[in-house]
Amino acid sequence: MLKYCFTLLIFPIALWLLLPNVAVAQGCVAVRPMGCGAANASSGSFLMDKGDWQVGILYRYFESYKHFKGDSEQKERVELGTQVINTANSVDISLSHAITKRLTLAASLPLISYDRSSLYEHYGNSIAANPDQKRFHTDAQGIGDLRLSGSYWLLNPTKHQKTNVAMGLGLKLPTGNANVQGGFHKLTKEKVDTTIIKAVDQSIQLGDGGVGITLEVQAYTVLSKRTSLYLNGFYMSNPKETNGAKTRTTAPASLADSITQFHSVADQFAFRFGANYVIWPAHGLVVGLGVRAEGVPAKDIIGEDWGFRRPGYVISAEPSISYQFNQLSFNLSVPYALYRNRVKSVSDLADPLGLRHGDAAFANYLINLGVTYRFAKKHKMMDHAPTFKDVSPK
Repeated sequence: MLKYCFTLLIFPIALWLLLPNVAVAQGCVAVRPMGCGAANASSGSFLMDKGDWQVGILYRYFESYKHFKGDSEQKERVELGTQVINTANSVDISLSHAITKRLTLAASLPLISYDRSSLYEHYGNSIAANPDQKRFHTDAQGIGDLRLSGSYWLLNPTKHQKTNVAMGLGLKLPTGNANVQGGFHKLTKEKVDTTIIKAVDQSIQLGDGGVGITLEVQAYTVLSKRTSLYLNGFYMSNPKETNGAKTRTTAPASLADSITQFHSVADQFAFRFGANYVIWPAHGLVVGLGVRAEGVPAKDIIGEDWGFRRPGYVISAEPSISYQFNQLSFNLSVPYALYRNRVKSVSDLADPLGLRHGDAAFANYLINLGVTYRFAKKHKMMDHAPTFKDVSPK
């Protein structure tokens, strides 16, 4: 009974820590590729023993094109062909080492390839400005921001194999380029195509330019021989206000323009909760179903909120499946968006008339496909352990 009371107590505390004054999202909302939770939850089906090493590769894909202002979809954008399309491919490479059975250190580095096509950033959306409705592309490829973290199981895993909670703390380092430049097509008065070089949109920048502080939590509890509950959460605080990436080449003409003159270095978070069911215990075949939320807050926990950002959030249903073969494990999850909301930013709130409200494009679904390998002696599989490994969208 004590273990269940402990789990019921820690889950609300974890939620409180993870969800203070935040808003979340995927798509044009610039969420950096980050693991959702501590690295030692990434193996899928068993905990790490002292001295174990583990490598992991996680591939993530999404395409965002559905525009929202608040939680109202702007369907006319797709109907008219003026929608922004972001296509994201990333591979997160991670390395974990168990100092003890309770303490694990980890590092992860994303390799990123982004493509963004639009009308409005170039000739414009209107027929008058862009009679042929030409769409142009900008892109960014390279490494993202490196994350270093440590996590610690609050209960001794040897004595408490069916219920446990781990807390983690880490740093996100600005190894990804936060000021990737691209070519933007413009028409002169004589209708001659020219190209302006400036920073690409924040949603496809490789990094955010700041040092972030990460807080992580993971927990699980066994309900029956084959069924368990899991919780995994991640919040990153970015104290830095803005980076050097300019959003415009002209001088700001208003307070809102002054606020958004440079890209902000925003906080972000991800949260997952759900249940797993072991279909084939002898071979580690597990299916899961959960709820997932992720995104960017309108205001940061630490520091000022100056700079351009698209705050918003998405709540998704997340089916998953994982399989373990000896030291090798595979996992697949496909979160499908149930609710999307592009909330007002600080610059939107600065509008004295209260009419300003920017939009953002969201994806319908994500694909997360991961593989991990454990360098260790053969382990007895713990079929109650949580099964997830993940990254945050753009």
